[in-house]
Order: sequence, then structure tokens, then C-alpha cells
Amino acid sequence: MSSSGGPTGSHCHTCSSAAESTAAKPKLSARTKKRSTKMTVFFTVLVLLLAFGGLAPVFAPLPSLSSHKSHHHHYKKMNVGKFEIGEDMFWKDGHPFQIIGGDLHYFRVLPEYWEDRLLRAKAMGLNTIQTYVPWNLHEPKPGKLVFEGIADLVSFLKLCQKLDLLVMLRAGPYICAEWDLGGFPAWLLAIKPALKLRSSDPAFLRLVEKWWGVLLPKIAPLLYDNGGPVVMVQIENEFGSYGDDKAYLHHLVTLARAHLGEDIILYTTDGGSKETLEKGTIRGDAVFSAVDFSTGEEPWPIFKLQKEFNAPGKSPPICSEFYTGWLTHWGEKIAKTDADHTATFVRKILSQNGSAVLYMAHGGTNFGFYNGANTGADESDYKPDLTSYDYDAPIKEAGDVENEKFNALRRVVQTYSAASLPSIPHDKEKAGYGPIHLQKTALLFDLLDTLDPADVVESENPISMESVGQMFGFLLYVSEYAGKDYGSGLHIPKVHDRAQVFVSCPSGDNGGRPTYVGTIERWSNQALSLPNARCASNITLYILVENMGRVNYGKYLFDEKGILSSVYLDGKTLHRWKMISIPFHNLNEEPKISPIIHAAYSGFTKVSASASKKLEHKSENISKEPAFYSGRFSIDEVNQVNDTYISFSGWGKGIAFVNEFNIGRYWPSFGPQCNLYVPAPILRHGENIVVIFELESPNSELIVHSVDQPDFMCGSSKSNVHQL
Repeated sequence: MSSSGGPTGSHCHTCSSAAESTAAKPKLSARTKKRSTKMTVFFTVLVLLLAFGGLAPVFAPLPSLSSHKSHHHHYKKMNVGKFEIGEDMFWKDGHPFQIIGGDLHYFRVLPEYWEDRLLRAKAMGLNTIQTYVPWNLHEPKPGKLVFEGIADLVSFLKLCQKLDLLVMLRAGPYICAEWDLGGFPAWLLAIKPALKLRSSDPAFLRLVEKWWGVLLPKIAPLLYDNGGPVVMVQIENEFGSYGDDKAYLHHLVTLARAHLGEDIILYTTDGGSKETLEKGTIRGDAVFSAVDFSTGEEPWPIFKLQKEFNAPGKSPPICSEFYTGWLTHWGEKIAKTDADHTATFVRKILSQNGSAVLYMAHGGTNFGFYNGANTGADESDYKPDLTSYDYDAPIKEAGDVENEKFNALRRVVQTYSAASLPSIPHDKEKAGYGPIHLQKTALLFDLLDTLDPADVVESENPISMESVGQMFGFLLYVSEYAGKDYGSGLHIPKVHDRAQVFVSCPSGDNGGRPTYVGTIERWSNQALSLPNARCASNITLYILVENMGRVNYGKYLFDEKGILSSVYLDGKTLHRWKMISIPFHNLNEEPKISPIIHAAYSGFTKVSASASKKLEHKSENISKEPAFYSGRFSIDEVNQVNDTYISFSGWGKGIAFVNEFNIGRYWPSFGPQCNLYVPAPILRHGENIVVIFELESPNSELIVHSVDQPDFMCGSSKSNVHQL
């Protein structure tokens, strides 16, 4: 599909083959190999300073697949039920069962709101929740496991059970989901020789075995046959739109059976065409084949095709991704789909005893740096996703249900529900806390002098973010060239994703302040002309590269970040590079503050007038120099702590933190998203701190606003309703 089109028969867009990058990478210097972790501590703490204001053990060795079979069925089964397939129907405890489900991703909703969102899904009439499991959220670094906070999958599943909701679990290892790298950890890209993702590459499969050796034993006690809510577990995701490596799929099935037993229903999901089903399914009755297709396609001819890929009597008709809306990339019009049209096609499925899973029931938010991206005709045709994952779903990003689509779908579901539906919860109150005045508290380039030289990676040629160990955010590349009195042409053939270029002459009139030259973007890569400069010393070249989210679908999935080619100056290769990480904490990382740093933070609670004036003087007439801005707002009464949105009208591009929580990326000049959602659990009674890392041009008044509603009308983008 085109990047701005409506829902297609395969959720994750363009069909492709499994082509992988095999380019050789430069060797790291000795200094690279002994790189310390001080940079991470430094920049993690930085957000707090500017605000003026357990992980599990590493993996145990994985037993062989044959030894796994003695490890399942160790759960005491008392008064447990049975969920199975027969006579082309789902059966729950001996009775026919129609799945009326919806996707709701625990990693896109704060844990404090899980129950609220699930109750809203129940009020729409859903009896089943489908969710992905993103490997990268749970293992952000090799061997470091996170199953707490927003990554507490087990608690989420138990909450579903408490609310009498069944679960269809999409265990991956690839999930797509408009999530960074389709859920794969970015550190997989740093392994040499390069892994072939989504394949039977033995090195890749060994890592999958380790990961599933941790994940699946957590799931096993929660299977329906063991007294839990999980009735089905998905293998891979829309593999038929990617490749045809059946050995890979069979290995995943064998591994899943070893951990989960023979009774659980394993399933695949593929687009509703013969080609995708041929490639992505496993014939026979070992794995159930589900389908997805465009909202607007007639469902029953596709369900008839689905039968060809399941054993006789083992093909209950189900659309496991029925699109209630669609995703939006930066720079596009906000995607919307018609409520009545959506409800009409749900009715066509349910009225003949088919099953449907709404994608999405509730979209949520891509907090932190976890948004994904898509590509078009080639990998330079790059389209990163918004921070918001509202998806035009019936339950909106902030949980709102007082809308036409929710009501239309609820009316349809009520018609085919055996029991009356729960009452509809009221929308949560939103608050606008007004203008928030910010101060410039630091310039990025001023912080470089504080770094320990041992924390800088050096290499003859630029190397990727992943090879440096910087998985998200930003990486600063630094080199030098001889000063001369004529302009120089700078060309970087391959940069992922957006590079801001600065030059500095230490002997220049401005005291060596870096001067902005221009921006090189992956999707419109052009050479830059460096300014004429007669400099008595070498000129320093700074290239700040932003990782805007890894591709999550298609043949360009192996999406390394940073400068991925040589850098050319007047046609000659520029050597001797330093790479400096700027590792802001991500969604599943919490800053750790030592007492000394805490004391420094306390001393930074106010920026003096003279210090603020000094910062302004340093950057006057220097456009687009990245800087940090901080402000505060107060919530006086406990009962006034409500959801809010931060409006970035008049700002350029950057990331924002509220009370040290990374609420995501903003880019109002490009649009369409103007405001970032701030859930109430992030806020607190009393003082709240906002910190912004602005890459380009701040609002002239240095103000952001706390407002009570979303806004997707920024930039040149406007709402676009897809009549499908």
C-alpha cells in the first residue's frame, strides 16, 4: 500500500522478500572495546540536572528441545477448562464460542491504566484481548531482562483473567506492530557476522531459543488449560508477506510446543490471499491459520480460502486483525475511517458466526523512542510513525469512548452477544494547566567538554549506533578537516535517519561556537555546501544523527542507524572519527541517581538570571543549535491531577520529558501531531517538571502549553477520512 493509504489486507503494508544487509563494518579501535558506561549515567542524569528542579539475571543455558518436553504440564489443574477447535468452530468448555476480540497492547498503556482500558473494551462487548510481546522491551540489552512496570506482562495477563477476558498472545519473535524493528532488540543488528532476521539462520535461532526459553515458561501457567486466560499463542506475524522459510516456522512451532505443551492452539496470521497463505502457514492441524484483510473486503470468500490452509473441520472463520482505523506517519494527514462503514463489515462477520479481533480496540501511545517506521519503494523512502498510536480506534489514545465509532461497534456486538453488555464508563476528565514558561538550561555542545575522553568511541570511519552500543536517540559524530578559504561539498550517501551538520573554527570570531550548516535527511539526501571559512586551525565537523525509529516491516527490516557509509568532503573520504553517545533513558529504563548527583540536581533547581542570560548570549545569532529547556507547573489539589496534553506549537523538533518520563517525540512543523499525551499517573500533586531537548528552533516566547485535548492539525497536514 502507499504510505498514506487506508487499511489493506495485510496490516504491516508492503509484501517483500527477506533481503538482508551484508555490508562489512569497520573495525573498532581499542578505545571502542574498553568504552565505559559513564556516558549513559551522565546523560541519564542530565535530564534531571536540566530540570532545575532489578533486572533478572542473565539467561541460563537453554536445554535442548528434546529436554523441554519434561518441563510442561507441571501445573496443578483444578477446575480448569478447555479451549479447542472442532467442526469449524471454537469451543470453550464444551460450548461453541465466538471470539469478539480486540488488540490492546500493554506496552502502549501505563500499568495504572491497564484495568481502565480493559473495562472499556469489555463495555464495547469484547470477550478476548489480543496483544503482542515485544522482545526489545523485555531484553533491551543482551541478557538483561525486564518484566516490571510497563513490561509486567504476567500482571497484565492476570488482570485480563480477573476481568473475565480471554487472551490471544502474539509471542513473536517478530511482531511488526509499528514498533521499533518489529519488536526485535536493536542489539541484534550489532552482532557480526550479521544475523538474518526472520529466518532459519542458526545464529538467529539460538538467540530466539534463549528468549523464548525465558518468555514461554512465564506463559505456560497462564494457558487456559492450566487455569489461565491464554487460549491461543501466535507464531511469528504475517510471515507470508515477507518470506517462505518453512524451516524457520517449523522450528518456532517445535520450540513453542516444547515449552507450552501439545494442547495449546498455536496460530499464524496472514493476509487473505492465496500467495501469502501459501508462504506463511503450516499445513495440517498442528497450527491454526487465521487471516486478516482490508476493512471493506467481503469476508466470507476469504474465510472460504482460509479453509484450504487448515485441516478439515479445523477452520473457524476469524479475522485476527479487523482494522478499526489506520496508522499515520509524520508529514501525512491524520488517518481516519468511517464509523458506520467499519461497523457494517464487523456485522457481516459476526452475523454468520464468524469471529473478529479489532485492530486496534485501543491504540495507546508510542512512549519513549519505540515508534516504528515503514519504507516505500526503497529504504530511502522512509516514513517514521507518530508518537501517538491513537489509530482512530474506538477507544481513543486517552481512553475516551464517547465517540461515534465506539457506539457503532458496541451496537453491533450487542446484537450478537449472549449477555447484556456492561455500562459504558465516562470519559476521564482532562485538564489544561495553562502556559509553562521554560528557560534554556544548557546547550548540547557545551556539555561535550565535561565528558571523559575514555567515554568516546574512535574509529577510522563512522560506525553505526548499534556498533557503538547506542540503541536509541542520538549519536554525535565528530571529525576535523583543514581550514581553507573556499567552500567544501559534504556528501553522506547513507545516513539513518536525520543528520544536523555544524562546523566550528576554534580561532574564529565567535570563539569556536558550532555554526549550523544544514540537515541531511534519509528521505531527501542531498550534499551540503560547507561555508567559506579561512581558519588558522583545523575546522571541527559535528554531525548529530537522530534515530527516528527503526523500520518494522518489509525487506528493509535490517535497519541500522547512524552514518552507514563513508563521509566525503570535496569527493575525498573523511577519516578519523569520534562517536559520542547521547543516551536519554527510554520507556523501560529508569534513571539511577547517586547521592552526589542528587546533590548536584538540588543545586540546579533554579537557573540564575545571569546564567540564563549567558546561555542566551552564547546562542544568539546561532540558529538551530540543539539545547535543553526546562520549566515547571503546579497542580494544587490532589483531585486536580488529570490527564493532559503538552502543546508544542511554535517549536521545531525534539523530545520531551515530564517528571523524568519520556513522553516521546514532537515535530509540529512537520505535523500532523501537535500535542503529546501526558497520562495522569505521570503527574503529581505539587510541582511537575518539563524538560525539552529542542533540536532546531524553540518557540520565540519559550512557552509550551498544557491543554485538555489532542490536536492533529499541525504542519500542512489535515484530517483525511478514508471511505473504504
